[in-house]
Amino acid sequence: MNDRALLRRIAVGGSALVLAAGLSGCSVISSVLGNGGGDAPRDDKSQVTQSSSIGIFNLKLGDCKMSDSGTTVSDTDVVPCDKPHDEEVFYEFKLPDGEYDSAAIDKEVEKCAGDAFTTFIGIAYDNSTLDVAYMTPTKDTWEEMNDRLVQCIVSDPAGQTTGSLKGSAR
Repeated sequence: MNDRALLRRIAVGGSALVLAAGLSGCSVISSVLGNGGGDAPRDDKSQVTQSSSIGIFNLKLGDCKMSDSGTTVSDTDVVPCDKPHDEEVFYEFKLPDGEYDSAAIDKEVEKCAGDAFTTFIGIAYDNSTLDVAYMTPTKDTWEEMNDRLVQCIVSDPAGQTTGSLKGSAR
């Protein structure tokens, strides 16, 4: 693996830790399950039609979003993909049931920079200028909400994009 790819993978891991850490804690779970975190207006294909702040558990495959700030991620801002945005959810999959195992989850998220990335972007991750991050279940969401969903997120480190990065081959 070249140095550029290694550094990007380390940065991606750090991004994922921030996102995952933000989903931990009973107060966040309570706010998501309680009165917070609605969904965005969507068309008949489930595409966001209006910029909105949504509950993190309403984030869907194909959503374009702004970067999350801070360490608590209970809500996120989504926008129609034809508007400038920072990130795009390009792939998602469910983890198998069983005991929560962060090491096993870390191994599974490698799928985000594997075939799923190549299929969506059009070139391999190691040849791409784009970055990948992911959101994973935390121990709390795993145990209290039966959360098994991993969402893979692509972004351009050069800045915001407009439109989907699907097939961009960069």
